[in-house]
Amino acid sequence: MLLFACLHSWQSVPFILALLLSSLIPVQAYFVVNQPGSSTSWKNGSPYPVSWTMGLKDGIDTFDIEITRLSRVGIYFVAKELPVTMSSLNVVLQDVPAGDDYFLICINSTAGVTYSVSSRFSVIDANATGSNPSPASAPTVTVSGVPNPLSHFAQTFGPSTNGVARPGWAGIKNQVTAISLSVGAALIGGLVTLY
Repeated sequence: MLLFACLHSWQSVPFILALLLSSLIPVQAYFVVNQPGSSTSWKNGSPYPVSWTMGLKDGIDTFDIEITRLSRVGIYFVAKELPVTMSSLNVVLQDVPAGDDYFLICINSTAGVTYSVSSRFSVIDANATGSNPSPASAPTVTVSGVPNPLSHFAQTFGPSTNGVARPGWAGIKNQVTAISLSVGAALIGGLVTLY
């Protein structure tokens, strides 16, 4: 009944128009961390592959990798500005405290946007028993010690397109579409209010 009443009211036209036109803005959110998995244990001193799958044309050009613990404060800054052309990275932990509550985060650390979080995994001491993994054919990054909020990323890969995320119209079309829809809905709402 409420929906039927809204459809017959001129005041609800801007809302309905904005709702319908907002479906034109694409949602770009497919990013999955494949490794480390939930049953994974990383041994200090051994290289472990980190792998991910991203959607096509998802609007991400580079991203950062961080490791954090659930029970402790602190972040390990692993790699900055990984290009989306990569699909894996090897990580070697040196003298990282053992624990079963680690997570790997794929993030844009500049804007604070989290793209994906891995399953919970474990870190064990170097002298613990366990199998050594087969590293991926990818660059290797070494992270050591305890988390330090003042430390830098262990590896910076650099921008993939000369620092320009997306040049030209491709870089701003979603923002222009969203702003245009908002301004259009506000104008229609103002006109409906005046009449």
